[in-house]
Amino acid sequence: MGVKQAIRNIDAFPRAEEHLLQKTRSGAVVSIVGLVIMATLFLHELRYYLTTYTVHQMAVDLKRGETLPIHINMTFPSLPCDVLSVDAIDMSGKHEVDLSTNIWKLRLNSGGNIIGTEYLSDLVEKEHTAHKHDGDKDHHDNSDNNIHPHGFDQNAENMIKRVKQALTYGEGCRVYGVLDVQRVAGNFHVSVHGLNIFVAHMIFEGATHVNVSHIIHDLSFGPKYPGLHNPLDGTSRILHGPSGTFKYYIKIVPTEYRYISKEVLPTNQFSVTEYFSPVNEFDRTWPAVYFLYDLSPITVTIREERRSFLHFITRLCAVLGGTFALTGMLDRWMYRFLEALMKPNTGSVLR
Repeated sequence: MGVKQAIRNIDAFPRAEEHLLQKTRSGAVVSIVGLVIMATLFLHELRYYLTTYTVHQMAVDLKRGETLPIHINMTFPSLPCDVLSVDAIDMSGKHEVDLSTNIWKLRLNSGGNIIGTEYLSDLVEKEHTAHKHDGDKDHHDNSDNNIHPHGFDQNAENMIKRVKQALTYGEGCRVYGVLDVQRVAGNFHVSVHGLNIFVAHMIFEGATHVNVSHIIHDLSFGPKYPGLHNPLDGTSRILHGPSGTFKYYIKIVPTEYRYISKEVLPTNQFSVTEYFSPVNEFDRTWPAVYFLYDLSPITVTIREERRSFLHFITRLCAVLGGTFALTGMLDRWMYRFLEALMKPNTGSVLR
């Protein structure tokens, strides 16, 4: 008996007899409130456990020999598609004029609606090759083209008339696609540089009339991952005064996103600063939109992780136990408070 009694004495949860227990309305209210709080906190903790969080790590970028994908989607509301060209130059001086990636141009009316489309395999220098090599035998031997007194062939004359008509109607152009360039510093730009200089003067009557207003719908250097924000998406630059050259200086940070499923997504994030340089009638340069990019030597790895089940159980016990203890204290305080209020009334009735 002594051992059994000793074991009973260390019981931390003594139980009162049923006839000594008293149930009150205030206790019921506190119990309901406590249950609601505990259910709410349980659902919150469960959601917290099921959601993933990200861990960022940095290391030296060791990638070599890979290409850099550039996704572009831009609208030029004041320039027809016939005069726009895309060009890319890297730090080594290589001028990529025969891009193997796909670029598309959509003709837009003054209201921004699509009225036609044109595919560009290497539209980058299509106009250059038509006018730059004046000594090209095939160009001069083409009997179907008549030479204009100013040196333009019939195709150029037709293009000038077509572009002037498009400018009169307020036609614009949307350029989109993917450029695959070498993984070195460089730039790409959208401009009228593909035109012969004399053709450009015939169309615009000077560089100051080339309106390079643009809207960047999307500019990225790889696929998007959860939480990624590209700073140039949705950028709108509309010129109401003299034209000029826009330059976006981009710092690209190689990034790897590792999903909880162990899938790895190689991509890039970037920061950007911009600069606008107005042109005047005496400048030799023509307005354009430049994107000058450089790569960081540091790569960022973003890894999704989930909290451990033990961590979830620990937090759950702490939250639910704390709520239960707090409601128990509140119940005792309310009971004593109501009991103190009722005693004076009971004494007056007895007298």
